[in-house]
Parts: sequence; structure tokens; C-alpha cells
Amino acid sequence: MRSIWNGAISFGLVSIPIKLVNATESHSISFRQIHTEDGGRIRYRKFCELEDREVTQSEIGKGYEDADGSIIPITDEDLSRLPLPTAKTIEIVAFVPADRIDPLQMDAAYYLAASGAPAAKPYTLLREALKRSNRVAIAKYALRGRERLGMLRVVGDAIAMHGLLWPDEVRSPEGVAPDAGVTVRDKELDLADALMDTLGEVDLDDLHDEYREAVEEVIAAKVAGHAPPEAPEPATGGKVLDLMAALENSVRAAQESRGETAGATTAAAKKTPAKKTAASEKKPAAKSAAKKTPAKTTAKSTAKKSTTKKTAASAKKTAPRKRSA
Repeated sequence: MRSIWNGAISFGLVSIPIKLVNATESHSISFRQIHTEDGGRIRYRKFCELEDREVTQSEIGKGYEDADGSIIPITDEDLSRLPLPTAKTIEIVAFVPADRIDPLQMDAAYYLAASGAPAAKPYTLLREALKRSNRVAIAKYALRGRERLGMLRVVGDAIAMHGLLWPDEVRSPEGVAPDAGVTVRDKELDLADALMDTLGEVDLDDLHDEYREAVEEVIAAKVAGHAPPEAPEPATGGKVLDLMAALENSVRAAQESRGETAGATTAAAKKTPAKKTAASEKKPAAKSAAKKTPAKTTAKSTAKKSTTKKTAASAKKTAPRKRSA
């Protein structure tokens, strides 16, 4: 993989030469802008507004626009001389538990590759230290003209770095949630739990970009001179007027897609309270057993008594009577 940045990890007094490579790649299909009448490519040309002529890429540099509209040229040499220790160094500033990092702060991901044989030992030391401590390293680094925040963690046998947004770059969720006063019933929560259990988990490796595949099918059909494939019928939707019915139907559909008995989970969700404990489930069974046991005993004793009475009665009938002298 091609490196996009060369520098070192500063780990106390330890310096680890590394190369920064992208850990992710995009597989999205990109389109070109064309002239719809003749299919010609639409291109953007870069003009200098002072000379009114097109310029090449080698003639283009950076500039900062001041408040009065004047442009202050900034060269790569100017940026390389920034008074920052992180200009060519990923400076580790702390080690924290991974759950301290808010996923909202996560940005681009990179792999840190050891640069040369001398980097192998300190690289392995940092990797194993992160593993054993179950923590991640928080670092500062400079990339593409600005200082950034990063998180180093172990991925397999490599060290990965996630770019992090600065805390003040993450907006507050205030005003996003619905207004207070909405209540959710226990039965609705039971059905929601049943739906989550029915859908279960998924192996993320099995997921793929179906939109990209559909676009590829359209492109292949047009190249072959065929009509694009027909779009499937849209799923029936609309406003959810009855949340309970919507949840029940969702559970039923999920069960049918998995080949399970439809309605089993829904019925269980209706009958079984969400927070019933194992102990409370055993008590009713014990009570019912206690109720049934006397009934069986009484029936047996009644049967014995009636049998005894019948035997006595039949004995009286069959016994010979004494004749008087």
C-alpha cells in the first residue's frame, strides 16, 4: 500500500519511524458530467483572473484570503516550518479506555506501518503494551495543513490510527430528540425486544453494497444494448397509525423470512412480562402443583370409600338369614 505520510510515533523518549497508509478504500461508482445533447465531457478549466488565461497545475499554489479580500501566498515550505512538534510526529499524549472515545468523533482510518528494521522492536513494544493494557493511545499529528487528533489501537498484528474530530467539532444533540411527553408501554417494549431477538445478529462480512451492484447491472445492460432491469415494486409504507400492529407484523415478517413459526414470539411477548424472573416463573408452577395434589388424593380416597361401601352392601345381600326356631 502506498504511504501518504512519513514520520514517527513519539512514545515518551521512544521514537518509532512509521509510514501512514489508508486503511479504507471506496468502491462507489463515480460518474462524469457530460453534455446531454452529444455526450461530450464537461471539464472545468482553471483561469487566473488577473491574466485572464488558463493555468497548469504546476502554476497553482495556496493562498489565504484576508478579511479585506487580499490574498496572502502560503508555500509548502512555510507549512513545513510550523512551530509544532506534531509536524512530522504522531505525539502520544495519553492512554485511555476505548469506551472513553465517543464514536461521533471517529473520522478517517489509517494503518501505521513500521518504517525499516530499526522500527520493528519499538513498534512491537507499543502494540503489545496497548494489547495488555486494554487501552487506546490518544495522539496529536499534523496532516494536510492542520493539526489533528488521533486514536491508536491494535488491529490484528498492526497498529491502526483513527482520526478524531476535536471535541468542539461535534455538535450537541440538543433539539434533535422528539419533545418530552411521549410514553412507551411495556407491551410495545416487549414486542420491540421480540423483534430484535428475531432479527438477531449479522456477520458484517456478509453485508455488501446493493446500490453499487444495481448500478453496475444498469451499466452492463446499456453497454450490451439491452433495456435496464425493471425496478422492484416499492415496499408498502405510510404513516404508522397502530404501533403495536406494526411491531407484530414486523416480528411476523422477520420470523417468516427465517423459516420460524409465525406468531410464536409475538404470543410470547404478549403473555410473558418483560421483567419476569426465573424464581417468579417457578412459583406459579409450585402453587398449581399444590392445588392439584389434594384433588387427586381426595378422588382416590373417595373411590376407596365407595368401593368399601359397595363391598359391604353386597356382603349383606349374599349372607344367609337365620331361621327362627
